[in-house]
Amino acid sequence: MTAPDAPVVLRVAGRPVGRYVTRPELPARHSPRPFLHPISTLAGTAVTELSPADHTHHLGVGVAVPDVEGHNFWGGRTFVRDQGPTELDNHGSQRHAAFQLRDPDGFVEELRWVAAGAELLRERRTVAATALTDNAWALDFTFSLTNVTGRPLTIGSPATNGRPGAAYGGFFWRARKEGTAPDVFTADRDGESEVHGTRADWLALAQGGAPGPGGADGGGAWTLVFAGATDTTRRDPWFVRTAEYPGVGSSLACERRLAIDPGDTAVRRIVTVVADGRLTRDEAAALVRKAVSQ
Repeated sequence: MTAPDAPVVLRVAGRPVGRYVTRPELPARHSPRPFLHPISTLAGTAVTELSPADHTHHLGVGVAVPDVEGHNFWGGRTFVRDQGPTELDNHGSQRHAAFQLRDPDGFVEELRWVAAGAELLRERRTVAATALTDNAWALDFTFSLTNVTGRPLTIGSPATNGRPGAAYGGFFWRARKEGTAPDVFTADRDGESEVHGTRADWLALAQGGAPGPGGADGGGAWTLVFAGATDTTRRDPWFVRTAEYPGVGSSLACERRLAIDPGDTAVRRIVTVVADGRLTRDEAAALVRKAVSQ
């Protein structure tokens, strides 16, 4: 019999493609939280990284926020205005409460965001893994954050605290670091500097190989295609890194802090295509359209 909080192994067409850890044993400065790692393509190529040397608080795929009313749910140092990155004893944790559903192709989970002994947010997390083609599958990740305090809460980022270009916080995917940096592109832009901060319908992160029919060119090449599948009025800007490390996330707080009133809920959905080989723009667009509509 499976323990109620045991890791969930996600499967597509009978093949394991992801492992979700609910109660990781991590130091407080990592802002302990559930995460998905490893995630792999259908051919078995790993496309996530856990606690890499460059940022030990990067934990595969999950939700991480650097500032909830001054509490750090991202891990590592906190960016302080007019001071810079600073070690503070302000780390919160996301605590697995229960699964409402858990199956080989996904789960629905309840989490509690706790800091300084108090619960700030209650999260409902829905994750599903679905087949797309023989070479690609999709991870559908929705999270809903409800303010369970009796006062307004705001979510911030280093950008809203005075560090331009660092609006990380929200859904975050730490990809595997290889010998060369991956390429990043959207329907009409190329490169980190052009893609970072945009509200593109989708963006792709591609490593290795060369484009070809179906992207199935072997050699361990892979492509991740991310789509913010909420309506356009609430589509968050993308946070992108390729040169320093490979990572893609959504920015809950870019130009201004995100306010959540007592009892209100902020909902976000990110759908990610996980494909073997290097996809062309047309292939990436077609697959992400299929994934979002499922």
